[in-house]
Amino acid sequence: MARRTPVLKVTALKKAFGPVVIIDGFNLEVAAGEAIALTGRNGAGKSTVLRCLVGADRPDSGTIQVEGVAVSETNPQIRRDVAAVIDDLDFFPDLSVVEHLDLLARAHGVPDPDHAVDEVLHEVQLVAQSGQLPPTLSSGERRRLALATAFVRPRKLLILDEPEQRLDVEGVAWLADRLVAERNRGLAIVMASHEPSLVEKVATRVIRLGDRARVEA
Repeated sequence: MARRTPVLKVTALKKAFGPVVIIDGFNLEVAAGEAIALTGRNGAGKSTVLRCLVGADRPDSGTIQVEGVAVSETNPQIRRDVAAVIDDLDFFPDLSVVEHLDLLARAHGVPDPDHAVDEVLHEVQLVAQSGQLPPTLSSGERRRLALATAFVRPRKLLILDEPEQRLDVEGVAWLADRLVAERNRGLAIVMASHEPSLVEKVATRVIRLGDRARVEA
């Protein structure tokens, strides 16, 4: 039987900023239904790896492919298949919470965008805030909105940089359950996290970045 193409394949990734090498020789394969957690101290390269995975940063060498297609931030297939929450999102200042999600759902061809938006608003507990502009939200509510922008659209690969940031204990527990459900539906997930409870519940593999990458089952 032919081996299935991994959802994500990273080969010999290297990224430096000036003379400082952040990542060198980084390899990773992620199959459908796998969740990879990148852990390690601040400055170990977790965010750099994730930014390269979504095409926000260009690696100095190495290759990154999603279902056999080279990653490029402007490639329509990559934009269709990869959903990401990396940095704080730059929301449109004149669009409300619900308008942001509706725009994303329709732009990605979601079959029933009204239902999809209503569903995700309830899940992230932003129904009461749906008519507000993003700058009026609390920091935790803005994080929930950022996560909602990933959940409201089609995706095969989900990239998350410290998604637990600014979520309370209840929010982290909700996020863990949601990501487990995503994984069980066949989504591939790569996330960086400092939250042990999230990593323990969600990750099928843990890669600790630092002096030497270490993979834990």
